[in-house]
Amino acid sequence: MTGPQGDETIRLDEWGVGSPYRGYLAANVSPVSDVVVLGSGFAGLWAALGAARRIDELGVAPGEVNITVVSSLPYHDIRVRNYEADLTACRIPLRDVLDPVGVGHIAADVTAIDPGSCTVATSLGTRAYDRLVMALGSRVVKPDVPGLREFGFDVDTYDGALRLQRHLLEVASSLHTLAAATAIVVGAGLTGIETACELPARLATLFPDITPRVILVDHNRHVGSDMGASARPVIEAALTANGVQTRLGVGVAAIGGDGVTLSTGERLAASTVVWCAGMRANPLTADLGVECDGLGRVAVDEHLRVINVQGAFAAGDVAAAWMDDGHLSVMSCQHGRPMGRFAGYNVISDLLGEPMLSLRIPWYVTVLDLGPAGAVYTEGWDRQVIASGAEAKATKRTINGRRIYPPLNGSRDEILAAAAPTLQSRPTPEHSTDRH
Repeated sequence: MTGPQGDETIRLDEWGVGSPYRGYLAANVSPVSDVVVLGSGFAGLWAALGAARRIDELGVAPGEVNITVVSSLPYHDIRVRNYEADLTACRIPLRDVLDPVGVGHIAADVTAIDPGSCTVATSLGTRAYDRLVMALGSRVVKPDVPGLREFGFDVDTYDGALRLQRHLLEVASSLHTLAAATAIVVGAGLTGIETACELPARLATLFPDITPRVILVDHNRHVGSDMGASARPVIEAALTANGVQTRLGVGVAAIGGDGVTLSTGERLAASTVVWCAGMRANPLTADLGVECDGLGRVAVDEHLRVINVQGAFAAGDVAAAWMDDGHLSVMSCQHGRPMGRFAGYNVISDLLGEPMLSLRIPWYVTVLDLGPAGAVYTEGWDRQVIASGAEAKATKRTINGRRIYPPLNGSRDEILAAAAPTLQSRPTPEHSTDRH
């Protein structure tokens, strides 16, 4: 790029804070610079909002830098609530959050990424970018188990959760039998436990004349194996209190419309099977041409830049970022949201030659919903139990109902303020009324 005196060429990454060309920069980066954010989940939404905030901070003239979100649907879904019975507040129109801060949206499926030509192929055509933020999230792993795709349900997406909801209503409208009132949940990780703990009450409402049955199946010997030894007794007691049975140390061999066959040969009669076993990053990470980890994630540096890919950032479930010296990010909104904010701040800073911020999160918590039995709250990577029961449930309700939502009042100032690249305090029980 030619400087204001017309006698030298300056690369964008050389425009530092002390540069004499700072005032010239915003009007001369290019006729229009395009920042494209792929995905509108927790990381994607907050990356777009963080980028809008950074543009506002730097005083970039309107129209000089365009921010566009590309995602299949024009919604921001509160995915972590899909296990709940009431999905009313779980889908937010993107226009309510993006329009006030001048961020565009294209409703299209992303089909390919070409970092060499700096283009993204979508179901509506190809789009070029100057900087990219990949935040396409993750999806539940569905192995080649006979009958899974035909008869299995999931709560991986809002639409999937709605499909399960409609299925339960349909089953309840027919003959009431024990098999009709039985649901099998496959996968005793966090999502599987929350789903299993929620289902007994849902089924009891639909089948008031039959005692419903919920069975949690997992190939591990313990439920919530990732939660560790401290939380396990709390989880096991909650499953018992909720009337949830378990089949542990076994796999699922086949699924039919009337139940499942386990790897032991046991046959479980059921009208509903919910698959919650395992997550993997969106497979388009492979298009970036770099090595992915076992979960399909790309490695990013402390600024959320994809390592060895020029002009590309990644955040959320598609990115493996170091949270401290010994732990990588996990696939959760707890990490996806701040990763998005920092990626948004940094992608604009990188484009305009401004300093970037390093992301480190020095704390880690898990709050697991246990249905009518309450919840369990743990701190640290070893997940030591700090609270359980009603106290932890109050914290979980605050997180699910308030803390993870963007401002929805249309206020530009409030939306930009919420997108600040800062770390919030831990959602500890004593801080359960704080906004995140």
